[in-house]
Amino acid sequence: MLFSSLIPFPDIDPILISFQVFGFTLAIRWYALSYIAAFLLATWWMNRLVKTTSLWNGNKAPISKPQIEDLLTWMILGTILGGRVGYVLFYNFSFFLENPAQIIRIWEGGLSFHGGFLGVIASGLLFCWKNKLNPWSVGDAMAFSATFGLFLVRIANFINAELWGRPTDLPWGMVFPGYAAQDCPIWWLSDVCARHPSQLYEAFLEGIILFIIIAFLVFKRGWFKIPGQIIGIFFIGYGTARTLIEGVRQGDAQFIGPTNPWGHVIRFGQTFDSQGLSMGQILSMPMIIIGIALILYVRKRT
Repeated sequence: MLFSSLIPFPDIDPILISFQVFGFTLAIRWYALSYIAAFLLATWWMNRLVKTTSLWNGNKAPISKPQIEDLLTWMILGTILGGRVGYVLFYNFSFFLENPAQIIRIWEGGLSFHGGFLGVIASGLLFCWKNKLNPWSVGDAMAFSATFGLFLVRIANFINAELWGRPTDLPWGMVFPGYAAQDCPIWWLSDVCARHPSQLYEAFLEGIILFIIIAFLVFKRGWFKIPGQIIGIFFIGYGTARTLIEGVRQGDAQFIGPTNPWGHVIRFGQTFDSQGLSMGQILSMPMIIIGIALILYVRKRT
């Protein structure tokens, strides 16, 4: 395979702008902006949804616009705290156990989607309990709005040239910069290591496709009328997309070894080409079952 047949990584600086303040360099990164934009878009979209009262059960929105603004703060805290705790527990617990001071260094990266997801659920439930709101309907609106964040954060992962996929010889294989991205297994025949742009796969499936599916069910099938259904669809959609994409995504460095090049946490064999499950798949596959169970439960309950 010739280098000319590969797609070079676009020259995008992860830092949008940087400036000096009292001798310190402050940088505004695309990754941070993606989270800010995600929360703002989620708030805007939830306001649009509650404005259309005909979508909801009893033609009554489950939350007011001022309450949505308050909910935003709870969602931010839930995402950051839950994401960090999830990353510590699921992905590098032994390291943080030996270096507990590193846990608070969030600015160096390290947020788990599944941890952040659990954090948002916890903060959303607490907010609904505090304000006496229906958590199923509010959760439906939150799930629909979360697709913006899934798309934007994965695009930011791509700009950061992180969380790339496994080596591939497909025409859209991308040459990511950095030693780690170019450190292909010894049996890889090419001098240049092209990889799946798995961040873009996830942005497409988890962001765009999941948004389209939920939009169809909400606006054309009236799924907000039975509170909790969209939460179930979100579980199923994200769990399915993440499970599939993990099949071409490079595993986390702490799980990779000489005979485990893909970073499987559960392995079905001990040779380098053995199949297995990554941490992302272990955390995502139960979401599919939970989503199906939720839909069946709320329909029966209704």
